[in-house]
Amino acid sequence: MTDANPNAVQELRLVITVPDYERSKTFFQQLFGTQAVNAWESPEGQIAILEAGRATLEIVDEAHAARVDAIEVGRRVSAGIRVALRFPDSEQAATRAQELGGVLTNPPVQTPWNSRNARVLSPDGLQLTLFTGGE
Repeated sequence: MTDANPNAVQELRLVITVPDYERSKTFFQQLFGTQAVNAWESPEGQIAILEAGRATLEIVDEAHAARVDAIEVGRRVSAGIRVALRFPDSEQAATRAQELGGVLTNPPVQTPWNSRNARVLSPDGLQLTLFTGGE
């Protein structure tokens, strides 16, 4: 299917740079329950591209970011980026993330927008919101 708008985005790809490639690749592959759809290795480095469901770009101001942190963690913790991932069961996803080396920052909480959100740090320190339900 061809999009009639030649300026329409066709894919949103979040690229994270990590100090321990294998650890992070394994963490996200097992958390997502997927394998790399593409991967390359060379003397200059490694890359793996994982399927991660449908992508959207959520843009929030500082006040809203602080509100989400307060709800999910109880204090401001996010820097400029936090990755939110929808799962069928956020509690199960948070448990799985911990088993894979993630650090549970806060267990799942009910949000005002009707989702159940857990906050986890990936093994390399990326802020992850694992959520179920909501908008």
